[in-house]
Amino acid sequence: VSVAAVILPADFDHAVLNDSKKLSEKQRDRLYDELLADSSIRWHAEMIEPEEIDRINILQATMLAMKRAVEGLRLKPAKVLVDGNRLPVLDVLAEAIVKGDATVPAISAASILAKVTRDRWCAELDAQYPQYGFAGHKGYGTAEHLAALQKHGACPEHRKTFSPVTQVLAQAFV
Repeated sequence: VSVAAVILPADFDHAVLNDSKKLSEKQRDRLYDELLADSSIRWHAEMIEPEEIDRINILQATMLAMKRAVEGLRLKPAKVLVDGNRLPVLDVLAEAIVKGDATVPAISAASILAKVTRDRWCAELDAQYPQYGFAGHKGYGTAEHLAALQKHGACPEHRKTFSPVTQVLAQAFV
């Protein structure tokens, strides 16, 4: 799980900023670099490791990552806008906005920073475990990823509670 919290200046305007899923990888990488180069933007990214996700579940891990991302900001926000329909427990005013990553610039920026952070982590995993193709599928359950799991079993970075991994692990003990 990769999450980012972002505080944009009041006058921030960017024509291309959008939901990270609606942008190409090249666009996301360019925007990531632009956002990081802007000293008026405050941000913090958090990643929850697979072991912790397995221990507390994916939803709780996502809520924990959001909480840590907000707490990691150097400035305390007056209000937190969260993409989706659930809120983490925070000590500041917060609002959930369904499809906020496509309509709220700060949420769009956070989705880009979180996705590129995760994608770059997957590229590092690919260097460690090239047989799984992490640089291509970015950890998603694509046909390529599922085939690699069947062929090579799970690596230490796979979530044991992710259904395809659970199945592969169960087959190993049959």
